[in-house]
Amino acid sequence: MSHFKYLPLQGVLERLDAGEIVIGDGGFVFALEKRGYVKAGPWTPEAAAEHPEAVRQLHREFLRAGANVMQTFTFYASDDKLENRGNKLTFTGAQINEAACDLAREVANEGDGLVAGGVSQTPSYLSCKSEIDVKAIFKKQLDVFIKKNVDFLIAEYFEHVEEAEWAVQVLKETGKPVAASLCIGPQGDLHGVSPGECAVRLVKAGAQIVGINCHFDPMTCVKTVKMMKDGVEKAGLKAHYMVQPLAYHTPDCGCQGFIDLPEFPFALEPRILSRWDMHKYAREAYNAGIRFIGGCCGFEPYHIRAVAEELAPERGFLPAASEKHGNWGAGLEMHTKPWVRARARRDYWENLKPASGRPLCPSMSAPDSWGVTKGHTELMQQKEATTQDQLKVLFDNAAPSKHP
Repeated sequence: MSHFKYLPLQGVLERLDAGEIVIGDGGFVFALEKRGYVKAGPWTPEAAAEHPEAVRQLHREFLRAGANVMQTFTFYASDDKLENRGNKLTFTGAQINEAACDLAREVANEGDGLVAGGVSQTPSYLSCKSEIDVKAIFKKQLDVFIKKNVDFLIAEYFEHVEEAEWAVQVLKETGKPVAASLCIGPQGDLHGVSPGECAVRLVKAGAQIVGINCHFDPMTCVKTVKMMKDGVEKAGLKAHYMVQPLAYHTPDCGCQGFIDLPEFPFALEPRILSRWDMHKYAREAYNAGIRFIGGCCGFEPYHIRAVAEELAPERGFLPAASEKHGNWGAGLEMHTKPWVRARARRDYWENLKPASGRPLCPSMSAPDSWGVTKGHTELMQQKEATTQDQLKVLFDNAAPSKHP
């Protein structure tokens, strides 16, 4: 099988209509936070303007690993989020969005990449602002995406299908292809709307690609997309399907996903999926009829490489990042130690049960299920920094006795 090759540059819908696999990139927010470029808490992407070299390099690594989509690093880059709870920036939302578009386009042009402009849920919606107010926020980001001529648009990371519908309606006005992915699990959105109904509503709003991203592990996300697919088909509608899950195991999560886990966000490493888990994920997604397959928080380039390697028979080539790696550990055949050379085989890695090496560490946690969503006082947007009195209320509600 040949290694990395450039495909004729077609749009995302043309590729999906032709039955091609589109591989998304991975998680920028978590990857760049670990590298010291993003502040945990706001999770806003000012690094695109402050440290463009870091964002560019991560784009480039995902492209080399096999990704076809360079998604702009514009997660939470809406003005209301950028100024929420005392967050102070030296760059405007427009400057951050423009820088992110330029970086994504620069790297996409190095290969067969498509640039996707992304919008996400807003503090304004959670604060019960009007549909007009929320749509105006999306419109400001969209103006930059149109100016920079991105290839398609993604409304991602929405917990409430209503807000996602509003986003899709705004994005659809551009005439560009629109994808919409919710950060929900099999229980549905945070108002209890089922995945199937969510998908139908998004397709009717104008999304041509629908699916799931973030909040849950790969197999949970694939299961949820299957439910979406069933709903769309039963409604007599048509759509393409996408999945971009976490790179963390989340069997103990409730409806709000990994944000409720006590390990979020600084102690999630014991939950990370191995590259071999990613092979299984890619195959499961493909077998479910999903053709836009990528990753979200926790996904590093080596995870995307594993997805590309698993789907290489269908794509007809391996990514450039496989040249050093060797399929299923083949490079270990040259290792000095014979017991390590003995691991140069697929069945060893497929059947391995990795140990955490953490004595007395529990296999699962008890999530912080506060049951808080749109309209709750603690979610209301404020421009002022969180006060110590406000924090004390939260600390008291999160007493240690609630945790295992």
